[in-house]
Amino acid sequence: MTLWNGSYPFYPGANACFPFDTTRAVIVTIFLSVLATFIVILPGIRGRGRLFWFLRLVMGLFVGAVVLTIQFTRDWETGWVQANTSYKSFSSAVVNVNIGLHIGLEGVNITLKGNPVNQINETINYNEHFSWSFDANYDHSYSKGLEKGLPSPILYVAEKFTTQSPCAVHRQYRISGHYASATLWLAFCTWLISILLFSMSLLLRGGYMLLLTATLILFSLLFFFTTRNTPKCPIQFGSVSLKTNYGESFWLTLVTGLLCLLLGLGIIILNSMQPEKLKLIFNLDKRKGAEGWNKPCLPANPSCSVQDVLMVPLGELCEVTATQL
Repeated sequence: MTLWNGSYPFYPGANACFPFDTTRAVIVTIFLSVLATFIVILPGIRGRGRLFWFLRLVMGLFVGAVVLTIQFTRDWETGWVQANTSYKSFSSAVVNVNIGLHIGLEGVNITLKGNPVNQINETINYNEHFSWSFDANYDHSYSKGLEKGLPSPILYVAEKFTTQSPCAVHRQYRISGHYASATLWLAFCTWLISILLFSMSLLLRGGYMLLLTATLILFSLLFFFTTRNTPKCPIQFGSVSLKTNYGESFWLTLVTGLLCLLLGLGIIILNSMQPEKLKLIFNLDKRKGAEGWNKPCLPANPSCSVQDVLMVPLGELCEVTATQL
């Protein structure tokens, strides 16, 4: 494990506890810094366009931050159970622990926390990650866990996801995670293109690109959903079993996909039915000011003064020819 794999690499003896996900912290910090930078220039925008501009900024950064962050989260599917179980192999010591299983797109996290933490003269507080990404070997990570002497509950749960396990779920989770990750990277690219199109005032094309972003996000959920249809191996600890449900990342991805879908459809509908309101939302309604300068002012108009007549463009003056009497 390294710092950039999402966790600190420090292992105090046999115990391994990851303080927090550093990758998520870095991504959130970058997007919050961008938001703070744009908030500084917010007072320079006049009128109600300031509110519309701020809402577009917040929603755009929210979608980008979510699509990028959920690539590295490990709570697409989670489950917890409290059980009395043996702590080490070839030992009769029984401990009361909370066992957690957290499944992400690139692997699984297995947590083990004592209840209380200090039992049998040891601190029971573990969080181990076993990766199945393209550049990792899950079986090798499991073998390393055996060599390190990890507690029996962690090894028991991790063994369910090995390639040699009778459960045969490793291939399903690995392939679905890879496809879901690929579609999310495509969604991040289409999000960037939609932001570029909106900045170029190509609102309709930006709306279509936002719809494509929503479609890719929802397809990533569909790929991950396929693993739920595979038969589940029972993860039994005595009389209780460890069962998993969709986690925060799954539901957050669903909300983000639906938000992009509604925004894209709203932009397309407004562009076809009320384009002026759409231009007002994007601060593009400047036609009135342009019409005020381009409108000719002739003496026949009662509201025009003599000074206004003198300001009529030369191209609009009539050529008069005189005939000699």
